[in-house]
Formats: sequence, C-alpha cells, structure tokens
Amino acid sequence: MDAKKECLEILKEKGINPVSSIDFDVNGELHSLSFEWIIDAYMQASPESQLVFLTALKKAIATNNMGIEKFFEGMGKLLLMTHLSKNIEV
Repeated sequence: MDAKKECLEILKEKGINPVSSIDFDVNGELHSLSFEWIIDAYMQASPESQLVFLTALKKAIATNNMGIEKFFEGMGKLLLMTHLSKNIEV
C-alpha cells in the first residue's frame, strides 16, 4: 500500500472524513485546508519524506497528547508558512 492510501485508510479507521477541513486565519484571511489536501501536498515530496509524514501520523495517533486533528493542524500551518514565505517580496 502506498503512503497516501495508508494515510487515507488511517483516517477512515478513525472515522474521519478526508474532506473535513481545518480553518487557518492568516492576517485576517481565512484559509481552509482539507485533510486530503494536506496529505496530497506532502505526497508530492520524495518517497523518504512521504514515509516521514506517514510515520509522524502514526505516532500522533499512538500518543494521547497529540491527536489526528492537532497533527493535521500543525502540518497545515507548516504548508501555509512555506507557501507564504515563497510569496514574500524582499
């Protein structure tokens, strides 16, 4: 099973709809990212990075301190920060 399918299967097992989204407020502008979109974004990286994402997701589930939503919230913030930093004019 590839990493994306495994991530989606984990969401399914936990009863989470992959099209569910997390809202982020960036300078007063609302951005909504779905769990599936976040997974797709990370799956565009190298196979090693995909494995890191999948492993981190599994660890987030295994720990009681961090749930799936917190994991995706952190990953979404990272994507937004990366995107915004590429668009900054110096």
